[in-house]
This record gives sequence, C-alpha cells and structure tokens, in this order.
Amino acid sequence: MTYNNQEDSQLLYPLKFQPILKSIIWGGSDITKFKQIEPQQDGIGESWEISGVKNNLSVVANGPLAGVTLEELISTHKEILVGKGVYEKFGNTFPLLIKFIDARDDLSIQVHPDDKLAKERHNSFGKTEMWYVIKATTGAFLYSGFEKQITPEEYVETVHNNTFTDTLKRFEVQEGDVFFLPAGRVHAIGAGCFIAEIQQTSDITYRIYDYNRKDAGGNSRELHTELAKDAIDYNVYDSYKTTYEKNINQPVKLVSCPYFTTNLLEMGKQKVITRSYVDLDSFVIYICMEGKCTIKDDKGNIVTIKQGESMLIPADTGTISITSDDSSKLLETYVTH
Repeated sequence: MTYNNQEDSQLLYPLKFQPILKSIIWGGSDITKFKQIEPQQDGIGESWEISGVKNNLSVVANGPLAGVTLEELISTHKEILVGKGVYEKFGNTFPLLIKFIDARDDLSIQVHPDDKLAKERHNSFGKTEMWYVIKATTGAFLYSGFEKQITPEEYVETVHNNTFTDTLKRFEVQEGDVFFLPAGRVHAIGAGCFIAEIQQTSDITYRIYDYNRKDAGGNSRELHTELAKDAIDYNVYDSYKTTYEKNINQPVKLVSCPYFTTNLLEMGKQKVITRSYVDLDSFVIYICMEGKCTIKDDKGNIVTIKQGESMLIPADTGTISITSDDSSKLLETYVTH
C-alpha cells in the first residue's frame, strides 16, 4: 500500500510487544518455558501477546517505539499501521487479540455472542476465534460444538442436571490440530492443552457449565445460563475440526472468515519465503511456534522472531522476506475484508 506521509511511514517497523502474563489458578508451566522467559514461572494460564483490550494494552518491546502502547500507536499512525479499511471500521480499537493458553485443569464450558447480540447487550464486538494446538499431553481433549441436536429448553435442563457435557463433541488433540470457533459455538479447553488463540477483540464470555466446582471460599462460580441460551448455535455440523495438508516452504491456509485469515508457514533450514502485502490493506501478525526466523521488510528493517514471540508488521509494508535460521513454524494472520 502507498501512503502520502512517507515520513510517518518510515517511523514504523516490525513490532514486538511485551507479553502480558496472567497468573490463573488453572495455569500450567508451559508458557514461560515455551517463550524462554527466565526465571520460568508456574501457574501462568495465559499470555496476551498482542492486545488492544482496555486495561490490557500491549506495549512495544523493541526499537525506537519501545514503551509505547498499541492504542497510542494506532491513534498516532492510524491506517499506516493497521490499514485504511481496518481503521475506518475499528478506529483506535485493535481488532484482534492474540493469546497463548496453558490449561492444567479442565476449563469451563463457554460460548461467545456474535456481533449483533454483543452490540445489543454489551456495546461490544462479538467473539469469533480459532485454536492452534501447540502441545498436548496424552489424552488431552477439548470440546467444540454439539454431538447431538438439542433444543434451548433441553440445554437449560442438561445444565441443571449435570449432563450437558454428554451433548458436546469431544476431541482428543495433538500438536498441530486446528479448531475454528465461530461466535455461538459452545467450546471448552481440557486439561493438558497448550494452544495459540486468535480472536476478535472482545472480552465477552458466557460461562455455561463449570463441573460444579467451588472457589476458595466454597462458592460456585457464576453461570450465564440464560444469557447463553440466545447466543448458542444449536446446529450439529458434519465437521468441527479443521483439516489441512502440510506444505513445507509454502503458506497453508488454515482459517478464512469475515474477521481474520490465518495461514501456517512451515520452513526448512535456511529457506527464504517472500510475502507481498501490497493489496492487503491490513497489518499482519506472525506468531512463532517453533525455531527462529529473520524478517526483513522493504524499508530495510531487519528483526528476528523466535519461538514464543509474536510480531506485528505494519500495513504500509509492501513486501517482506522471511529467512528460517533453522527449521521453523509461523502462524500468519491478518484482518479479512
């Protein structure tokens, strides 16, 4: 994309951010190990990698803009950073949230409202998301969608009589598994799953079922049974898991939806891939799943990205070259128009 304000454009470069680590009771020990953060910490359930959520704003970690928040970057650089169409639609709100999630225990069963319902109830965007399984212990599982058709009334009944999990589709998972979760799809992460999550920027979650667990004070966690009732997609689908063919040194499309497109880039040692964004009109995010790469943009900036790091390529970037120092694996995601 070409911009008139070339001076402003030259200020931007591939950006890395300080991770926002979340200590959560169900958190495991994989996140700081995966991200090679010392000292390693236990009990970290989530790392918010790139976030424009209020009170959880990402801060630049590299280069001259270090210390600047993502919100400040957008308000200053606007479409040069995020893309013209993206800025017109979202303004100073960053539209995607990138996370790592490490579950030591089974997480609650949830659903998220779509844009229409979230706007009506919460003046928020809805939440469509996807999961990429980085690692899974033997027997680790997750829930995605329904195994059998139920009515809204049967949903309420099964929650109350503790049989709701019997209605759900259960998947044992392994490294590389991908699940697309459109708003309205009931889902839950099971113990032993370590995943990367890409989602719309929204913090609206309806908790449906929590296995009758109690908190430290002996109280049951709040459920959103009635709110969820109108948000759930009760349809049963033929497939809930994304299938894809691996293709070394070529981008493989994993998900394409109205909110984001995500590709997988697996690269061999000392391989180079050139990516052109001239017609994209969006920022691009890379999340390094494995190995280390050197990224060089068409302004001459050179930045490395290693396992556990995420990087934002500004929308004014025309092309980049990615050189894999060793065999490596990247997720590439951007806003879909």
